[in-house]
Amino acid sequence: MTVQVLPARSLLQQARLAQWITVGWMVIEGVVAVGAGIAAHSVALTAFGVDSGIELFSSVVVLRRLLQRSESEERGSMTGGERGATKLVGFALYGLIAYILLSAAVALGFRFEPAASPLGIGLTIASLLIMAALWRWRLALADRLGSPALRGDAACSMVCLYMAGVALAGLLLNQFFGLWWADPLAGLALIWWIRGEANEALEASKAESD
Repeated sequence: MTVQVLPARSLLQQARLAQWITVGWMVIEGVVAVGAGIAAHSVALTAFGVDSGIELFSSVVVLRRLLQRSESEERGSMTGGERGATKLVGFALYGLIAYILLSAAVALGFRFEPAASPLGIGLTIASLLIMAALWRWRLALADRLGSPALRGDAACSMVCLYMAGVALAGLLLNQFFGLWWADPLAGLALIWWIRGEANEALEASKAESD
């Protein structure tokens, strides 16, 4: 039995489509999360919206790279554009770390207690489902195309999954148990994992240039 292998053009088309969908969802997620977060005075939900903005930036960078990439490029090779995109993904993840530290410090220091946000709960549940599908799809495409930039951006989707879970847990725990401090503490726990992904992206961009 023969196994059908998709040509490079087809893989690139799928990767570009996956990135366009990711960019579109990041815009919706960011606008709704920030709006709902401000309305409910929720630091976790607002931070989730800011995270979406950072991920939107990295997704646009990688989409631009995929649109420029030629079907004839060797699998696994990294051009100057690919290195630049991978490096920007790493910097975007470090930006996320800085925002988590700032938002958690403000929440704990000033004892911000968010109000109930049904819209925020619905958004984070939808994000868990949508980003899980996009993460698996883009990670598989990154491996088949040999694209470190796409793989790094797929890691951003995993960060989004964790952030959605943290925001959802914080909203639910605050609404039903009054544990206002739960979401900033959970956000701080994510920093070690995010830092590892950021370092991996930056090291990948340097390794290919040596």
